[in-house]
Amino acid sequence: MRLSRRHFLFVAALAGVVGLNGPALAAGEVNLYSARQEALIKPLLDQFTAETGIRVNLVSAKADALLQRLKSEGRNSPADILFTVDAGNLHAAQVAGVLQPVRSAALEATIPEVYRDPQGHWFGLSMRARPILYVKGKVNPAELSTYEALAEPKWKGRICVRSSDNVYNQSMVGSMIATRGEEATEAWAKGFVANFARKPQGGDRDQIKAAVAGQCDIAIANTYYLAQMLESDKADEKAIAGKIGVFWPDQQGRGVHVNISGAGVTTAAPNRDNAVRLLEFLAGENAQQWYAETNQEYPVRSGVTASATLRGFGEFHADSVNMARLGELNATAVRLMDRAGWR
Repeated sequence: MRLSRRHFLFVAALAGVVGLNGPALAAGEVNLYSARQEALIKPLLDQFTAETGIRVNLVSAKADALLQRLKSEGRNSPADILFTVDAGNLHAAQVAGVLQPVRSAALEATIPEVYRDPQGHWFGLSMRARPILYVKGKVNPAELSTYEALAEPKWKGRICVRSSDNVYNQSMVGSMIATRGEEATEAWAKGFVANFARKPQGGDRDQIKAAVAGQCDIAIANTYYLAQMLESDKADEKAIAGKIGVFWPDQQGRGVHVNISGAGVTTAAPNRDNAVRLLEFLAGENAQQWYAETNQEYPVRSGVTASATLRGFGEFHADSVNMARLGELNATAVRLMDRAGWR
């Protein structure tokens, strides 16, 4: 059969895309770029394949690296889905133009509006809370109330927290800007920074360890880090975590700051329908339950219970700021933190 020039160019283009990362356009597969550790998501992907016959090709890397890769690959990217952590990273991907809007009745019915982009560029798949953690016996939880109160002089030299270049903290400050305004938030940040026990360093687990080691009395960290330490097979980690209490701030006001891990369909997705199907699977009841038990994050789907460890931290009222606002306010939050001396 003689091919027309148009048909020839299409086949050539198809072959070029396939050559980038295997048979990216073949039926029955989906290509996932994930900032989640492989061990934390691979069993779910295997279950999806078993149920649907759709093979998942997984590429794991840091969030920033994956975004840069998508931007570099452009329209030739083999990726169908970007799965990353924090609304700030999801917003950055949206602004970079690497995510496309998706309408899915299943996703919109399952995932609360506050945990997804209004235009459907991304959807939250798990929720994490960032409360105040304190050393039992050194801090009376009756002394604690709000994030704002941590700027009071009585906490001077008693607080450990990550640096300002951490997106978790940027989003926390962004949520405060959304509800209290930039001026009030900057005044708080200056007082908060003045109470640091040490120069910000390390990750969330490091803040917990520093508190138990006596370097500070209070740490700000995501609950899943503490929960994972409590469930660790390392006796020293479990012992450290056992000395930490969880306090839910702002329960009479805006609520504790929360964030998400989430995913969106890429702009160039060659397997778009399979990508949407995978997102719907990850928002399903079974996947949400597995993720909650394994990763120690809160499910976004109502009716799915958190793990026993997370339930042990108690119930809480969460901040209702839409996750999209956290990304929109990220640059403002970063500048504010710099002015406050949060390094």
